[in-house]
Amino acid sequence: MVLLAAAVCTKAGKAIVSRQFVEMTRTRVEGLLAAFPKLMGMGKQHTFVETESVRYVYQPLEKLYMVLVTTKNSNILEDLETLRLFSRVIPEYCRVLEEGEISDHCFDLIFAFDEIVALGYRENVNLAQIRTFTEMDSHEEKVFRAVRETQEREAKAEMRRKAKELQQIRRDAERSGKKVPAFGGFGSTGMSSMSSGSIITDTIIEPEKPKMAPVPVRPTGSSKALKLGARGKEVDNFVDKLRGEGENIMSNTGKMPSLASNVLPPPVNVESVHMRVEEKISLTCGRDGGLQNMELLGMITLRVTDDKVGRIRLMVNNYDKKGVQLQTHPNVDKKLFTSDSVIGLKNPEKSFPLNNDVGVLKWRLQSTDEALIPLTINCWPSESATGCDVNIEYELQEESLELNDVVIAIPIPSGVGAPVVGDVDGEYKHDSRRNVLEWSLPVIDAKNKSGSLEFSIAGQPNDFFPVNVSFVSIRNYCDIQVAKVTHVEGDAPVKFSLETSFLVDKYEIL
Repeated sequence: MVLLAAAVCTKAGKAIVSRQFVEMTRTRVEGLLAAFPKLMGMGKQHTFVETESVRYVYQPLEKLYMVLVTTKNSNILEDLETLRLFSRVIPEYCRVLEEGEISDHCFDLIFAFDEIVALGYRENVNLAQIRTFTEMDSHEEKVFRAVRETQEREAKAEMRRKAKELQQIRRDAERSGKKVPAFGGFGSTGMSSMSSGSIITDTIIEPEKPKMAPVPVRPTGSSKALKLGARGKEVDNFVDKLRGEGENIMSNTGKMPSLASNVLPPPVNVESVHMRVEEKISLTCGRDGGLQNMELLGMITLRVTDDKVGRIRLMVNNYDKKGVQLQTHPNVDKKLFTSDSVIGLKNPEKSFPLNNDVGVLKWRLQSTDEALIPLTINCWPSESATGCDVNIEYELQEESLELNDVVIAIPIPSGVGAPVVGDVDGEYKHDSRRNVLEWSLPVIDAKNKSGSLEFSIAGQPNDFFPVNVSFVSIRNYCDIQVAKVTHVEGDAPVKFSLETSFLVDKYEIL
């Protein structure tokens, strides 16, 4: 086939967008399209019309027409197939088939038309390939941008390091009473560079804040031993490049193994009747406030190791006022639990299974009410001349809780060095391999319900999210506890042991 032109026109023959694939003047194209509606008025109902020199192959698009102008000796079947592909391309770029929408996306359509036809002959492409080709996705461009961003970060880090050196020289000179060097004049090139460095010091460097956590001093001296992790910075840069190229790299800054390792120790004294009251929370908050989702799942698990105490009942105290949904095991007498808050089997003659963990009661709480957040985290990164000053604080809203081994993990930009930590409640640790600043607090309770951390580092505000939190507690969030265990016959009390835990499944601030 020889395709002369492809056009989208109105029913009056006005061209909205037209692409010529052979040498044709604008006047000839407009004349051919203007004659097209007149040829359709002959009463013929076909998808093509012919003149002495050309053939029009067309398809209605609501109030418009998709028209292909071909030579008369072209293959009509190939023309129709090409027409269908042209008609499928237009909705990919235009939401509505109207004249204004077509005009707004005219260049996108022309680029797509060029992928279908070259020099009058159709290319062997489908719709997915056309979409890929017109996106003009360049692997080399992504690599170049990733390399350039890495170089910029390294240059900024080097600039800050030099500026700190110059600031230290000035401080030493002031302490010793010597004249502060001006770092300028008509000296060597080295002095010239020092002069430029002094300008940086005056404009962007603030007095260095004291670090509260001691940094271990490593022994100096030459060593020819293999240094593990010596190329960590290059690995970080390589990962940054892969991310820049669109690769999905799994990051350890989301959920750290150290956070997941917080597990309560097993109980020491375990009786023949042992129960575990377990709760796990999954919470997601927005950085600007607002609880996106909070889901808490709880369960009472019973384990009986002596058949003499197999036929028992559990007295449950439910003081929860948060609106949890309770659900008993199918073999538990639901009416007895609803009326008396007593967990017992439907058939009182049967015993609970021996040496098996049986979940007898579970509950669920799901809410978007901010008042139910047990521990609020407020992270405020603000841009400064040297990068970002980050203020992060916590507050315990549920004062009845006692949270242990709390770890608040803040992601840190890679390749910019360690953060300068100012005021801090508790302890902190900078993990350069995983680019995380871990803020650790042994206990958060009613006596220690709030605290804050301040640090400065190069980066953008978005670099410090998501913030992840982990903790463990021996007090449950929903006030549901087993108060008493008795025999089915005689209501004699049974000695039991109880283990309570409140853990984090996911706790993040996005």
